[in-house]
Amino acid sequence: MIYTQLFLAFFIPNIVGYGGGPAIIPLIEAEVVSHYGWMNAQQFAEVLGLGNALPSPIATKMAGYVGYEVAGAGGAAVAVFATVMPSLLLMLGALGLLYRHRDSPRVKRMSQWVRPVIAMLMAGLVVNFLSEGLAGAGLLHTLLIAAAAAIALFHFRAHPALVVAGALTYGGLLLG
Repeated sequence: MIYTQLFLAFFIPNIVGYGGGPAIIPLIEAEVVSHYGWMNAQQFAEVLGLGNALPSPIATKMAGYVGYEVAGAGGAAVAVFATVMPSLLLMLGALGLLYRHRDSPRVKRMSQWVRPVIAMLMAGLVVNFLSEGLAGAGLLHTLLIAAAAAIALFHFRAHPALVVAGALTYGGLLLG
């Protein structure tokens, strides 16, 4: 029963809310504080402050925290899933629509315009990661990790997840 309540407490605000995390916070507060009474207003304000101080979307952080406080790890998983489910459903619906009309000239033109934008966003991400890597780990470690990753990916055809895990292990052991 508690999992159903957690699911509804986070699914409903995310399905009816428009405008992202900050816009749905009052709806989540109404569910968590007023409707179910899992927290008082002061506790909710503290969770909101903590959530704003950490990176990533505010609604998912709050869902994870409230879900964990109410029903442990299972509650956190249910609350986070309920928070992302509306976006997931919309994305799957949009992808299904695009796939159904993939031969349409309009969809092909749209794809032609979207690809370069995505490529530029990815290039910007690479530049940001490179500059952060150089600032944090230094030139030598950044070049070692980049070279090892390139060799693992292109020569040994290693799975990217293994390459990321290896880089994290290297950073944790030698840079931590």
